[in-house]
Amino acid sequence: MAAIAGEPMAQAAGPEADRVRALKASIRGVFVGNADAVDLVLVSLLAGGHLLIEDVPGVGKTTLAKALARSIACTFRRIQFTPDLLPSDVTGVSIYEQKEGRFVFKPGPVFANVVLADEINRTNPRTQSALLEAMNDHQVTVDGESHPLPAPFIVLATQNPYEFEGTYPLPESQLDRFLMRIQIGYPNAQEEKQVLASRTISDPLEAIRHVATGDEVSTMQAAVREVRVDDAILDYIIELVTATRESERLHVGVSPRGSLALRRAAQALALVLGRGFVVPDDVKRLAVPVLAHRVIPKGRHLGLPGAGGGEAVEAIREIVAAVAVPA
Repeated sequence: MAAIAGEPMAQAAGPEADRVRALKASIRGVFVGNADAVDLVLVSLLAGGHLLIEDVPGVGKTTLAKALARSIACTFRRIQFTPDLLPSDVTGVSIYEQKEGRFVFKPGPVFANVVLADEINRTNPRTQSALLEAMNDHQVTVDGESHPLPAPFIVLATQNPYEFEGTYPLPESQLDRFLMRIQIGYPNAQEEKQVLASRTISDPLEAIRHVATGDEVSTMQAAVREVRVDDAILDYIIELVTATRESERLHVGVSPRGSLALRRAAQALALVLGRGFVVPDDVKRLAVPVLAHRVIPKGRHLGLPGAGGGEAVEAIREIVAAVAVPA
């Protein structure tokens, strides 16, 4: 896809682009398989959003999260979600300290730069909702007192879409807080052989060294906001989201929060790919991971089993194919 008329194709040079390339190379040195997943996890980080990885166990979801965290000089915490997990186990709790004669807040594992929320759909809705404020406002409120989370802050959540026993589907309000929902998929034969060979002696994760600091990530996030978005791209995004609201296949279309997320993700993807401006292919590539979890297919609101993910993806792909791409 060519750039918008009058735009040079070579932009986004400089320290931010170099750091993005270093981060990508660091993660790719450990995570073998879906290269698109590496780009999308970087898009989530640079756009200041959160990522839901929905796939079967054992395809590298945790490895991807750990590779990102270890590539940055920042804190990483893993929360294993279970049915008996309490909200305070995530956010923290105030404990009375006799020596000080007052309650002192003890931060929970959500107070980290990179948080892996493993099997998020295995815990009850009350505990799931404990993440809502953290993901949306980057703060936690306990006993009426607000506690800011560290910056940068990203939640990488995982869930197995094929198990229904003992799981609690994420409500639409929480799904909407994730910038993207992606799948990793199985590696091909050559990639899987590479995985087997690389783990014969040691875990490649142990060899990862920091290639960026938290402050440098914040600088890259600021650079994303400077990536140019032409009016023609904005019109294209509006046409896509409007089509979801008018689609006969969808009961609920994309909200304005979704269109903002698509624009921000497209800016981040442009920077990841080494450009200082967004092109239509950025929007097309991100339409499914950014929009599919924000719509409700017809039939799902009636409680029909199996309605949801696959139908939503097909509906978004159909809309992308039908809406004219700006020249």
